[in-house]
Amino acid sequence: MKLYYAPGACSLSPHIVAQELGVPLTLEKVDTKTKKTEAGADFLAINPKGYVPALELDDGQLLTEGPAIVQYLGDLKPGNTLVPANGTFARVRLQEMLGYINSEIHKTYSPLFQADTPEQTRENRKAYLQKRYALLDAILAKQPWLLGKDFSAADAYLFVVTRWAKATHVDLSAFPALAAFQERVAARPAVQKAMAAEGLARHKAA
Repeated sequence: MKLYYAPGACSLSPHIVAQELGVPLTLEKVDTKTKKTEAGADFLAINPKGYVPALELDDGQLLTEGPAIVQYLGDLKPGNTLVPANGTFARVRLQEMLGYINSEIHKTYSPLFQADTPEQTRENRKAYLQKRYALLDAILAKQPWLLGKDFSAADAYLFVVTRWAKATHVDLSAFPALAAFQERVAARPAVQKAMAAEGLARHKAA
């Protein structure tokens, strides 16, 4: 399988999940501005959505959207705690948290990366993130991982998007449990391996 990725983008989440599970992936870097892959291919011809991650399966099918990809990867290795078994309530809880991170955290960062975003919109989005992170910080103050005692695909996803705070000037100093969480995730060997493969420096708390 081949993972199309951009260093530090949300594609780092399935990359981490694959490393945690021991699922081998071929990596191909994508320039998200020019829409060209490292091999010179037209990424839009591969994935008309134009963004990463995209997972090319061995049979040629293409799977997109990070929450779907991490669940697919998890199902390749039955019995793992990273992605609980399909049909269980634990799986539904994972999907619930992936949905929250996707809609309330991930997408709220998007306008903060755009140079032409009005300042009022930036401040609004930053204030919104404060409210959404407050809920997660409260969860992490009571338990090590979002779903309890076991590291899950949701933790990988939260780690990746929260790394964007520094670049977008989002102040997370009010969330000590979140900061400690980021450090715990960054210390995991699989996370360090994925980040090294993408040429990323070790995470430092925002």
